[in-house]
Amino acid sequence: MADDRSRHEVSGESNAGRVPGEIRSRLALALDMDDLVGARRLVSLLGPYFGTLKVGLELYSASGPDAVGGFADDGFDVFCDLKLHDIPTTVGRAARVVGSLGARWMTVHTMGGAAMVAAAVDGLAEGAAGAGLPTPGALGVTVLTSDETATGADLEARCEVAARNGCEGIICAAPDLPTTEPWADRLVRVVPGIRMPGSDPHDQSRVAGPGEALAAGADLLVIGRMVTAADDPVAAAEALVDSLLG
Repeated sequence: MADDRSRHEVSGESNAGRVPGEIRSRLALALDMDDLVGARRLVSLLGPYFGTLKVGLELYSASGPDAVGGFADDGFDVFCDLKLHDIPTTVGRAARVVGSLGARWMTVHTMGGAAMVAAAVDGLAEGAAGAGLPTPGALGVTVLTSDETATGADLEARCEVAARNGCEGIICAAPDLPTTEPWADRLVRVVPGIRMPGSDPHDQSRVAGPGEALAAGADLLVIGRMVTAADDPVAAAEALVDSLLG
């Protein structure tokens, strides 16, 4: 990922003692839980390995803006994963709130169309300007990692919606990276569904290993249950970093 696309700069090694900044800046920890106290405990353990924290629907529904602003104040890039999809006016107003919180990223469904995506982008800018903060980047959700029916044409059309309407990046599965390559110079590519080889894919049908996804062109990897649900999350994070240092 280009250096100017991240506000959470890391030089040398992190507090883990051996995680290069270039690795940490490309890893996002998915806080897929409904307990802010539990999320903070998890971040206290794993924060040295991850430059970005993903606040999804569960945590945002439970704790609201506190789940975003608090982690941003701690120096993390916050990925607000709300996957907005509604009429443009509603999406714009919701995005305006997120823009005022200090988030780095926010997701919006590209299948909602050009007007809706543009409203999200504009709302983020308005909210950030009102709070005196940098404007968050909108990430256009293309095809969910659990979706086995969307076509290549669907993916291409959604990438174009994102690129033409002000998104800074897209969310796509690792197997979709080759199809999204024509937009790689314009859009950051964020990849969920990351699993270590041989691990449980859980409810996602299109997964990949971390090294495989980065080699294919991913800019930011979203890491969830492969670390957070491990018996020893710190050891799992160490194994993840080791696999990327290879």
